[in-house]
Amino acid sequence: MKRTTLTASALILAAVPAFAATKGEVLTTYADIAHAGYEDSLTTAQTLNEAVDALIANPSEETLAAAREAWVAAREPYQQTEVYRFGNAIVDDWEGKVNAWPLDEGLIDYTENQEPTDENPFATLNVIANPNPTVGGIEIDASTIDASLIGEEINEIDGIESNVARGYHAVEFLLWGQDLNGTEAGAGERPYTDFVEGEDCTGGNCDRRVDYLEAAMDLLIADLEEMVGYWAEGGEAREAVMEDEDAGITAILTGMGSLSYGEQAGERMRLGLLLNDPEEEHDCFSDNTHRSHYNDGLGVQNVYLGSYTRVDGSTVEGPSLSDLVAESNADLDAEMKSKLDTTMGAMTALSDAAEGGMAVDQMLAPGNEEGEKLMMDAINGLVDQTATIERIVADLGLSAIDFEGSDSLDNPDAVFQ
Repeated sequence: MKRTTLTASALILAAVPAFAATKGEVLTTYADIAHAGYEDSLTTAQTLNEAVDALIANPSEETLAAAREAWVAAREPYQQTEVYRFGNAIVDDWEGKVNAWPLDEGLIDYTENQEPTDENPFATLNVIANPNPTVGGIEIDASTIDASLIGEEINEIDGIESNVARGYHAVEFLLWGQDLNGTEAGAGERPYTDFVEGEDCTGGNCDRRVDYLEAAMDLLIADLEEMVGYWAEGGEAREAVMEDEDAGITAILTGMGSLSYGEQAGERMRLGLLLNDPEEEHDCFSDNTHRSHYNDGLGVQNVYLGSYTRVDGSTVEGPSLSDLVAESNADLDAEMKSKLDTTMGAMTALSDAAEGGMAVDQMLAPGNEEGEKLMMDAINGLVDQTATIERIVADLGLSAIDFEGSDSLDNPDAVFQ
């Protein structure tokens, strides 16, 4: 039998994993997943727009329910893109147009138990009911409700971030109305008759409410079209992340760590639990917060593993950050994947409990030990995986990253001051 002798160089090549990935390939996969995620967000928003058109054309219990279902479906892909925020300035500068929260909903429409404050005199402006309001010496011509009015004139008026007039949550409020149930069961209960023009209109100003909803949907679709273009071939966001490979890898890790720690574990979860405050819910009108939490966690896992399942069931995948880490430190890669699995297990348990009847606002109630455990298991998973993300940064020889923080995690006493 003829024997084959391998040279030293051949032995070295044989030891290289078949999945060896370059940084450039990893960044290409990252950009491809971004493009697919925003494209899915756009197509589901367009489906939502069709449902909104049907509601406006024929307001009924059925068309309102269908519009709400379409809103929930549209949130699934969008929340998986939030991992792109913190490491990409183009996304972070844009994101507030579509997903800003919390919002003082009285800016938009009628509310109960809401008053203007020293911090926000516009909190009960109710632009739908007031075509020519004046607040704090600021005169607003709201005689015509269109994209220009809500997108440029009243959104974040007077520099106040909670004056959110556009995006997913403005549409959510218009479809559900206020959730007045506190930490008890139940979401918003806006009647379909709020969209019936004429003498059967409830809530008043149904024609202007319809105009507002149409304008908000026009803006949302235009904004998503813009972000799809940014991540397409030759797009500004794709080019920016590909320009410097180390900076691009740092952007991936920045998004993973900042979303996991300060944003999701802290501001979106731990803060509300500390305060027992359902107003800190991300999707507070619809009680869809459990799905936002789940999909934020899934988005982090997607970019690490380099794989995203599209709304049509197809998969976008390629060389991943996981591959890159495994080449450097297989044990660290295994640790990261294990921690991501642990977090997603906790997110699944939280989501299943909410689908089973215990919404996130109920989990935030004082004395709800089961709800607190569900929340804390997910929070602890996010915090724990961030520690491994920090180790990956060091292992890849990248400069240390200052991840987003939150007083709710770093200085809880400050939350109550």
